[in-house]
This record gives sequence, C-alpha cells and structure tokens, in this order.
Amino acid sequence: MKVVAAYRDIFTRCLEALERIILDRVSFEKEGRRMNLEQYQNAELGPVIDRILQLPEEFSFEEKLVLLLAMAPHLKPGFLEDIMARALPEGGEFIAFGGVKGQQHRGILPTGETALYLLAGTDIVQRLEHQNMFNSDARFALHGLLHVGSVAQGEPNMAGPLIPDSDWLEKILLGKEAAPVYSVEFPARRITTSMLWEDLVLHPQTYSRIDDIQIWMSHHQKVLQDPAFGRRIRPGYRVLFYGKAGTGKTTTASLLGKKFDIPVYRIDLSRVVSKYIGETEKHIELVFSRAQRKNWILFFDEADALFGKRTAVQSSNDKFANQEVSFLLQRVEDFEGLLILASNFKSNIDDAFLRRFHNIIHFPLPGVAERYKLWNQSVPDSMTTSPDIDWRQIADKYEISGADIVNVMYYATLKAHSRKNDLLTRKDIYEGIKKELKKQDKTFSD
Repeated sequence: MKVVAAYRDIFTRCLEALERIILDRVSFEKEGRRMNLEQYQNAELGPVIDRILQLPEEFSFEEKLVLLLAMAPHLKPGFLEDIMARALPEGGEFIAFGGVKGQQHRGILPTGETALYLLAGTDIVQRLEHQNMFNSDARFALHGLLHVGSVAQGEPNMAGPLIPDSDWLEKILLGKEAAPVYSVEFPARRITTSMLWEDLVLHPQTYSRIDDIQIWMSHHQKVLQDPAFGRRIRPGYRVLFYGKAGTGKTTTASLLGKKFDIPVYRIDLSRVVSKYIGETEKHIELVFSRAQRKNWILFFDEADALFGKRTAVQSSNDKFANQEVSFLLQRVEDFEGLLILASNFKSNIDDAFLRRFHNIIHFPLPGVAERYKLWNQSVPDSMTTSPDIDWRQIADKYEISGADIVNVMYYATLKAHSRKNDLLTRKDIYEGIKKELKKQDKTFSD
C-alpha cells in the first residue's frame, strides 16, 4: 500500500521500534526475565506513534502498540516473517507468538495472540488482563478502531486476526477517508442533492413536522447532557416518512443531511435481506455499527420489505423472518443517530416499530397551491413559456406529484431543444402530463 511521502520516515521508525520490542520480548522470555514495556515509551518513540495514530489521550501505550502491530502488514508485507526469521534462525514454529496466513495476502497476519505475546509474553495473569482491551465495552470497540476476527468453533478466541477499521486505516495511511464501497458487506449508498430548501414544496403541516427533526438535530446533545433528565431518555431519533412516490421523502432526507453537513446513506434492502439464516442480521449490524461510529443519517427507502408486519408462525421461514424483524427492532432502538424510514403506506409498517418512532410524517400529494408553485418553480431559466399556458388551470385540473411535474417539464424542455428553440409549448406540456397519467393508469382529459 502506498504511503504518503511526508509520513514515510516516521512509519519506518515506528516499525523498527516495534520490531525491536518484539525481539526483546522473545529474548526476555528465553532468559526468563521480566520485561517492562514502559521503558520503550520514551521521547524517541512515544511522540512519533502519537503523530501517526492520531488518537485521544485516553489510549494507553499498550493499546497504541497493538494498533501499530495491526497496521504493520499494511505497511510492510513480510514484517512478521522477518522477525520470526531473526528470532528463530534455525527454523521451527513459535506457537505462543500466534499469527495466521491470509487468504490473498501470502504473509503472516498478526492475531489477538500476537498482541498478547507482545504485551505480556507467556505470563498468564498479564495476558488475561490485557485481553480485556478487546472487550465490547473497551476503547477499541467504542471507537470502532480494531477487533479480533472470528475463529472456527472450539478454537481460542484470540487466535483470530487483528482487523483494523478500514476507514481509520485509510485515513492514517493515506491522509484521507474515502466513502465506503457499496457491496454485499456494506449495502448502502450515499445520497446527495443539488436542490435547496426553497426548492422543496410540501404541505404546511409536513413542513412543521420537518422542523421538529431540525430542532432535534440542533439541540439533542444539550438535552442528553442534562444531569437529571439526560439519563431518562435514549439517544437517537426515529421518524417515518409515508406517502406516495414522488412527494419529496428522499429529497427531504437529502436536504436534512446537506443542511447539517451529515452524510445520508440509503440502505439497499434487496442486499440486506438474505435467504441464508443469520445473514440478514449480519448485514444489518455492519451498516448500523458503521453509521453509529461515523454519525451518519440512515435512510430506509421502501421500508415495508424489512419493517413490515410480522406474520403468524406457520413454517420455519416465518419463524426466522420474525427473528430478523425482532433483531432489527432492537438495533433501531439502540441507534443513536437520525434514522428515517420511508414507505408508501403507514399501515404496512409493523406496529412495534411505529410505537418507537418519535415522529410520523405524512407526505401527501401536493394540493392546488403547492402544484401551482411547483409548476412555476420547474420552468427552466433558459426557457420561455407560451402565452396560452395557464399554470393555475393546469395545477387545478391535474393531481400529480412533484416528481411527475419535473418529468413533464423535462419532456417539454427536451422537445423545445429538439426544435432548436427555447419555447415551452402547451401541446408539449399536455403531452407530458398525459404520459405521466398513463403510467398510473389514469385517464387524461384536455
């Protein structure tokens, strides 16, 4: 992996220091002597590690060494092989040191056992003490920086590889944190919008409910910090957007993220739901845990597929489907950020989820006043309007959504460009409306 040039020298210095510590540990173990790691936390190594890892002050020197150990194969393939060759010049195995072979990476990857050997050698009491740093309530987990990978059933838990968080690792090594790659492992895409709040046209009551969300986003931290009341409420805000397609649900979610400079990720439910038992829960956990650490807004579009009503148990499939919903219910309740579910119909959502929402917001089709405003706002700046077009009459006659209106205007604008002029004609507007109504099996009348 390529390293930023400005960091190359300090990375090398840290790896050399880590190699020296590991080799000293091997020597001390052979000679039966006790090793004190604090002697290595000096002016030569300590500040350099801090400069690389960029961690809060609460992290101990031992934790920093473990993170450096986990990073080593990403910096220098063959790092642990070189150390083992020096520690065991005549060959042989060193079981206490741990380490596993990667699937694509041909070298040795450090494991939890490698970390424990680095910190405590073969001292059982110290190894058990240091193993606590990998607990779910310890700093590695709370900051989402590192965890020990899974192992085959019956094998020691600490035999799993050390897995650093990919976002944190990329930030440390390359100086930036890229957006996660959409995949089966991370079934979510970031959504953005070029629209502004003034472009959004909603029913006044819907606007009022959206303001409630903005108030929470601006002030919820102050409430949580209240010593008396803060402990009585759970962090997080859960809201349901429901209404027909094209009424502004996705746009509103995108604008909330844009206003507060928070990434919004839309969950791909087709990737989340799996036919394999336990896989759906795994996919859900990956998205929620990452969003929790990154303070993202999660947006579940067409949420009926995952948040729908539980069914009576008539088969094993029903049983496992209900288990998935129960797991999701708990995960939703534990999420500390803004969670938005979108559905065409409120009645499709399981009552257990509805009871846990802080806000349920209806996005109705725009009324006459809203449609009139949408028609006027949608006229491109580069276009002029034919005098025989009466937007008020069109708004009053055709009950269509904001998305439909944009589609109509897009069609009419393309037709104008095809004629090599800038005039929106009544004929093209009505033809566009006819096409949109036909999609919905509705009758068009001029």
